[in-house]
Parts: sequence; structure tokens; C-alpha cells
Amino acid sequence: MISKDDVKKLAALSRITLSPEEEEKLAKDMEGILGYVGQLGEVGVHNDKKKKKDSGLHNVMREDNNSHKAGEFSADILNESPKRRGEYLAVKKIL
Repeated sequence: MISKDDVKKLAALSRITLSPEEEEKLAKDMEGILGYVGQLGEVGVHNDKKKKKDSGLHNVMREDNNSHKAGEFSADILNESPKRRGEYLAVKKIL
């Protein structure tokens, strides 16, 4: 059970001010939330690889095996840019 003192401590840590009515309501709400979380803990979720395979889900992201050296294409990109400022692309200010 969540007490009003627990709610007051959480309010102080959160730097919020609560009226006595709000403290009481928040204590009831938190009790409901913790009860729900407790129910989720009872479900017994396991990390079972067979279940993952049976779900039909798979990773669609590719591995980045074709990496290149840093700056390898910088000169080509800068040459294609309509405006540049030194080693940087010049763009319009957006603020």
C-alpha cells in the first residue's frame, strides 16, 4: 500500500507541490499502477528463442559490412556542392 508519506516524498523529489486531495488521489492511482505492474510480473515472460522464430518476425536491417574510410568521399561531395565555405557546405540559415 502506498502511504501519503510515500507520495509526499515522491512529490518532494519531483519538486512539485500537491494538495491533500491530490496526494490522496495520487496514492490511489499509484496503487493501481503498481498492481497492474505486479500482474505483468505474474505472466512469466521468458526469453525463448523458439518462440521468436515461430513469431514470423525477423530483422530487416542490413549489416553495414561495406564501410569506407572517413573523408574518402568528402572532396567529391564538396565539388558537387553549389556553394561551399572552406571544407564545409554552405547552406541557408534556417532559424
